[in-house]
Amino acid sequence: MENEEQPKAVHKGLKKGLYVIPTAFTAANIAMGFIAVLYSIRGYHFAFSDAGVASWYFNRAAIAILLAILFDTLDGRVARMTKTATEIGVQFDSLADVLTFGIAPIALIFSWAIGSSFNEKSSEYGFGVFLLFMYLMCGTFRLARFNLQATRPRVLMEGTPKVDKKNFVGLPIPPAAGLMASIVHFAPVPLISYGEANARYNTYLIMTLVTIMSLLMVSTIKYSSMKTVGLGRRNLYLVLVIAAVGMLIFLYSKYVLLILSGAYVAHGVIWYLISFIRPRTNHPAERSEAKV
Repeated sequence: MENEEQPKAVHKGLKKGLYVIPTAFTAANIAMGFIAVLYSIRGYHFAFSDAGVASWYFNRAAIAILLAILFDTLDGRVARMTKTATEIGVQFDSLADVLTFGIAPIALIFSWAIGSSFNEKSSEYGFGVFLLFMYLMCGTFRLARFNLQATRPRVLMEGTPKVDKKNFVGLPIPPAAGLMASIVHFAPVPLISYGEANARYNTYLIMTLVTIMSLLMVSTIKYSSMKTVGLGRRNLYLVLVIAAVGMLIFLYSKYVLLILSGAYVAHGVIWYLISFIRPRTNHPAERSEAKV
């Protein structure tokens, strides 16, 4: 009897050990956000004196945020594959996202653009800080709404969109942070190095982008969740695509990451506009009622 019970205990212990794997990826996500904040602060210290050193720190901060997106994607997929998803894991992941994709990107954008381009006493500086704060608020609200929909999948009130596993409601905060990090990775030199006039103009564009992404996060526009990718029969083609994209990122990361992040942020808006342009077909029941 004792020999028969031992394999069950070993299997149970192995099952418990699997729960550590998604948590480890979430911890790596937090570590990347922590590093991004520290490097953004260091980059701001050199933004006015040594543009080369500042760009090195800003680039490393942007890469840390982009790596955090990879870890954030893996922890969810690993949890689903090993069937180790838990309620505390969902909450832990969301708190990690507030740091890595909420605080870290605004620290980077502030140090790289707003903080160095505008005088602290100017109205542009104050408005830029306000927009960054609103981005953080919208991103936190987006995460709270996602958690609520994940734990209570039924419709909560009239007009609340239904939960769709294939789509997200509103722009997720990781792609929003990824687009900002990709822009900095593409041009890590602090904007003030391009001259005061160019710095102010480019910072206005960045502020506009931050505003648009803040509104998209709290909108009801659907974005593909990519959760069903790789579940079909064409896994071989998926592996080839991932390998090709990985090689392109390795060779041309500045261009490929910017294109990928920009395409994801834009595709929800594009499909939303197409839904208005495309003629809608009436249901057969509606047609019969119309004839009557």
